[in-house]
Amino acid sequence: MKQVLRADLKKDLKHFIDFPHDLYKDDPNYVPELFIAQQDMLTPGKHPFHEHSTVDLFLAYDGGKVIGRVAAIMNNNHNKFNGTTDGFFGFFDCINDQETANMLLDAAKARIRELGATNMIGPASFSSNDVLGYLIEGFDRPPVAMMPYNAPYYNTLFENYGLSKKIDLLAYEITIGEQNDKAFRMLDLLETRLQRSGITIRKINLKNFKEEAAKLRELYNTAWDKNLGFVPMTPAEFDYLAKDLKMILDADYCQVAEKDGKFVGFGLAIPDINQILKTIKRGRLLPTGIFKLLLNKKKINGLRVLCLGVNEGYRKLGIEACIYGHFIKNSKKGNMKTAECSWMLETNYVMNHAIEQLNGRLYKKYRVLEQAI
Repeated sequence: MKQVLRADLKKDLKHFIDFPHDLYKDDPNYVPELFIAQQDMLTPGKHPFHEHSTVDLFLAYDGGKVIGRVAAIMNNNHNKFNGTTDGFFGFFDCINDQETANMLLDAAKARIRELGATNMIGPASFSSNDVLGYLIEGFDRPPVAMMPYNAPYYNTLFENYGLSKKIDLLAYEITIGEQNDKAFRMLDLLETRLQRSGITIRKINLKNFKEEAAKLRELYNTAWDKNLGFVPMTPAEFDYLAKDLKMILDADYCQVAEKDGKFVGFGLAIPDINQILKTIKRGRLLPTGIFKLLLNKKKINGLRVLCLGVNEGYRKLGIEACIYGHFIKNSKKGNMKTAECSWMLETNYVMNHAIEQLNGRLYKKYRVLEQAI
């Protein structure tokens, strides 16, 4: 008999985190999340999201076997910033069974409605600052760092449930060596022109990371504030993310534009750590996973361009081109073979066109859904 029960954090969290490993055990493109990272993310007191919002976990069972999972998420900061009464579902994974999917989504819907939501959005784990959307095109390749992955049948499960498209998110791939080098060729000229306006492009100073991260948070919360579904990150949330990213960060791929000591633009590309995570069984660092992580970092040959933003008033001055120019310059001397630019809103025509001009190829699509409740 199938049933959906609220997960107990002490007894059931391991089952909640491990279910996708069993669901995708025969899928060569599946990448397991690190168990310790997921455990911290979902545990109040360990991840700062829980300081202002609510997360409830649910597991679907058939007899004693787990057949699905979902989280009901009430992001109070999102609603306060956007003036909405949205609730979210996230961490959704399910066998190919409509009844089970319906039961999971019903459980998430009931919980967020209980908390005051009138609209359900997802998948989002937890928000637009984290893993967002589900894959609808591009199932032939593993996901890159911090991007979702799922089976093709999820789209049918969601559509049959009555969820409708809110927006699509795009991922472009650039093959290093085949990109348009115009930004690289013009780099010196563009930087000289920016310097006349008092703007300097430089890589982040990892030795002064705490102060640099504080400036990046201020810029992030202003440069992205008009993006669909954006919610500002609290200092604790940004510090949590920055601490995680610092472990894999390469300063060559974190470039900032600075004027009078203030950051006015930045670009961040991270090594595709999924190339290593793919080899770590069930996301466990012990006993051998930690060695794979430490010893294979230099073998990573792909990037994910995670962020590129410039404050209003400084756009169209060439800052974006300079940052791309530095990324191209540094990738030429490094081990990188590909770079994924993701995710891009399908409505961000200016940035999408700029990536296409770099010879970026649209190769994956993700979707965010909604339903009035």
